[in-house]
Amino acid sequence: MNSSVTRRTFATRVGAVLSSLGAASSVLIKGASAQTSGGQNSAAQNSVADASAIRKMNAEGKPGGEKDVIMPVIVHNGLIYVSGQGAHDTRDAKEWTIESHTTMVMDKIKKMVEIGGGTTDTIVQANVYLTKIEHWDGMHKVFSTYFPHGGPARTTVAVAALPGDSLVEINCIAVVARK
Repeated sequence: MNSSVTRRTFATRVGAVLSSLGAASSVLIKGASAQTSGGQNSAAQNSVADASAIRKMNAEGKPGGEKDVIMPVIVHNGLIYVSGQGAHDTRDAKEWTIESHTTMVMDKIKKMVEIGGGTTDTIVQANVYLTKIEHWDGMHKVFSTYFPHGGPARTTVAVAALPGDSLVEINCIAVVARK
């Protein structure tokens, strides 16, 4: 079987699951909203409406602008979606290591999840993209230090190249931490 077909099939299936989860949660929220106070504008309805709002934030935690094409952090229905973070190392390429790039990326991931209201312990899923599969051991060694209480579900794949000549890129989904 062609590997691009396999990746495409996997991406389609994951997209379908995420879409159905989003659709299901929207139906549940509308149902909960209709059941409260006979349609009156109550505090319960407002909290349900706020929970279903989509918050798009930039890397500083401020609301994203209309012209921003990619948002690093999106919070919706109690989940935090963090877009792919790369190292974008400005040092000489001879100084790059998978360990240093993974540390840079995981520090960014941690910051983005915290902007969304979570912690590294609330990360439930991560995708790791490596420019060389041989980097897996070095990446895993650093990655695991960010999860002393057990890590998230994770997929790791090798890709041809990454933006900014990063050796690794990671995106994730986390849960908003309870207060």
